[in-house]
Amino acid sequence: MPSHRSDLLPETTRALRHRLATAQVSARAPSVAGAVVRDGGPVWREGWGSVDGESPGGDVQYRIGSITKTFVTVLVLRLRDEGRLALTDRLDEHLPGTTIGDATIGDLLAHTAGLAAEPPGPWWERSPGTLRPELGDVLQEDPRVFVPGHRFHYSNPGFAILGALVERLRGEAWTEVLTREILEPLGMKRTGLRPSPPHASGWAVHPWADVLLPEPAQDYGPMGPAGELWSTADDLARFAVFLLDGDERVLTAGSREQMRFPSSAPEATAWDSSYGLGTQLLRRGARLLSGHTGSVPGFVASIWVSHDDGLGAVLLANTTSGLPVGTVAADLLELVADREPRIPPPWQPLAEVDPAVLELAGPWYWGPAAHVLRPLADGGLELGPLSPGSGRGARFRPSGNGSWIGLNGYYAGERLTVKRDATGAATHLDVGTFVFTRHPYDPSAPIPGGVDPAGWRPSTGPHA
Repeated sequence: MPSHRSDLLPETTRALRHRLATAQVSARAPSVAGAVVRDGGPVWREGWGSVDGESPGGDVQYRIGSITKTFVTVLVLRLRDEGRLALTDRLDEHLPGTTIGDATIGDLLAHTAGLAAEPPGPWWERSPGTLRPELGDVLQEDPRVFVPGHRFHYSNPGFAILGALVERLRGEAWTEVLTREILEPLGMKRTGLRPSPPHASGWAVHPWADVLLPEPAQDYGPMGPAGELWSTADDLARFAVFLLDGDERVLTAGSREQMRFPSSAPEATAWDSSYGLGTQLLRRGARLLSGHTGSVPGFVASIWVSHDDGLGAVLLANTTSGLPVGTVAADLLELVADREPRIPPPWQPLAEVDPAVLELAGPWYWGPAAHVLRPLADGGLELGPLSPGSGRGARFRPSGNGSWIGLNGYYAGERLTVKRDATGAATHLDVGTFVFTRHPYDPSAPIPGGVDPAGWRPSTGPHA
């Protein structure tokens, strides 16, 4: 049932088809559609089962549930990048009138605002949005179940509030903002609030018999930003490429990277998973995946990307339960990653280099621990221990004023500054107050606590 030319080995394509087919059969899902992307586009796409009597192609719409939250996150981060808000701002600075005005925008994005998981009233995904016509109707009378900022607790109403925040600051419906700022630039023409043919119908599968029950496709009203969007395998593949490679028209590289940085502690029983800003994080062995799963009555969906592998995978199905969509999508990604590992681009020398930066290349010492500093092609620096596990490493981006800002690890957000003598020669590095010198405990550098004037000595003698 292939519906897309594969750029993979035949053995890999067959393994992907087998995983997709066994998932559809074991879950007894009416249909599934999957795709894998690499190098800016899809390398595999296939459907199994049927929609209206045909194998689902890449343009068949499915509801994607909570993947909607990742789109809303991009809209909020765009506002942050424009200077319209900060993640540390209280909600009521920009959206007054709610009962959670002291919640920060960052906590809402990371599900750490302590809000209840669901809105009041009947099961919101199976009831009409007219039951909650106003924004205040999405919050419980006592909306908090935990102290804000103390722990992760997934909250659908929190993203309803964030969608209203976008509408308040943009002055138009969040879906109109979404179309203009994300969907149109990325070419996602089959993603939106309402389906159009061809689209799958949502079904519940009887647990003990091979029969189906149609699920209602409700309009969620103010709860829409929590999970109302429809999309396709082709469109989600485009979004996976964006999450991997970026698009400055849509979001800055720094904000895109921040989305996949853990923003909350994982549950005590789930140390292999966490949550970033509007993204779920999943560790499978040494591989870190970021993306989101989605589930609403009649549909499940997942999108994962692995930046280290340069791969993304999406999966869509029209069944309420029984298909572990996040696991299967991760399996699709790993099948390609393990069978056809990423081939690195050819090494090339730097096109240009600042002599003052080139001077910094080579060994530096934090006390007696040897580190190596390397200038990077993007103007950044990489500092890491010479022996794995013997020190802290990080990448740094230039800040524009002769210093660099840490991007990851212990030194994330910390500043690397080069200290020079009267001749302009680099004497030491200050990395978040830690001193790195050209020689172990160089006495000419301002080592905190000083350096014993007797210097290094053998293990025998009066000082041993």
